[in-house]
Amino acid sequence: MSTLSQRNEHPEPIRIAVGRCALGPVAIAVTGRGVCAIELGDDETELTQTLHKRFPDAQVSQTDELADTLGTVIASIEHPDQEINLPLDIRGTAFQQRVWAALRDIPTGETRTYSDVAQCIHRPAAYRAVAGACAANQLAVAVPCHRVVRTDGGLSGYRWGVTRKRALLERESAGQ
Repeated sequence: MSTLSQRNEHPEPIRIAVGRCALGPVAIAVTGRGVCAIELGDDETELTQTLHKRFPDAQVSQTDELADTLGTVIASIEHPDQEINLPLDIRGTAFQQRVWAALRDIPTGETRTYSDVAQCIHRPAAYRAVAGACAANQLAVAVPCHRVVRTDGGLSGYRWGVTRKRALLERESAGQ
C-alpha cells in the first residue's frame, strides 16, 4: 500500500497549515503534486501533531503560503455547493483509488450505500472493502466518504466522527 507516512519514502517537502471552519479546526498537508491530506478535528494543536506523526518531515507553512488552498477547503465546507477544485495527491491501492474516484462522482446532497459503491466499481461483493477504503481516506470533503451510508440509510463510522458526518450531510442537503 502506498502511503506518505513512511520515513524517506516521499522525500519532497510536505507543507501543512491549520485553520477553522464551521465544523471546527481543519488541517491540510500539501506536497508538490497537491493536497495529500485534509483533517477535521476538535483541536488545532492535535491536528498539527497528527499530521506531523503521519509526515514526520513535514514543515509547518506560514499562514499566507497556503492561505488560498486552505481557504478553498474551508469554503467547500462552509458552502458545500463549491467544489474543491485543487490538485490532489491521492495515494492508495488500485482498489482504494477506484473507490475514491466513485465517491468523487456522488453529487453534493446525495448519498450512496457501501453496496451501491461496490456495484459502481463492478465489485458487488466488496462492500466491506469499500468501507475499508472509506476509512483509509485521508482527504476529508475532497473525497466525500461522508456521503456513504449503511443500507438502512443510517450513519456508520466516519474517520472524523459521525457527528461531523451528519453535519456535512445536513449542510449539503440544506444547500448551504
